[in-house]
Amino acid sequence: MSSPEYVVVFCTAPEADAKAIADSLIDARLAACVNIAPVASCFRWEGEVCNEPEHLLVIKTRTSRLDPLIERVREVHPYDLPEIIALPIVGGFAPYLDWIGEETG
Repeated sequence: MSSPEYVVVFCTAPEADAKAIADSLIDARLAACVNIAPVASCFRWEGEVCNEPEHLLVIKTRTSRLDPLIERVREVHPYDLPEIIALPIVGGFAPYLDWIGEETG
């Protein structure tokens, strides 16, 4: 089975940084679209349970753009260990998927 042509990437960030991260990805054509939504994150960090308000970036891109996207996020993200998780897009509305391809080509 071949790898999917497109992926959705999840990345959480502080509210103050989320738009700048999204804009950076769009400006560099590493993403076609980034949705930003407030979330409540619960996680263990350095031995402590943390509950933090964050913003979730839902990033749509080509699989071939994933490595440079990860590099860019790591450059501009304030966290030492940012969440960057890619999930394959296995189907969808063909004209929208084509648009992702056009915007990240």
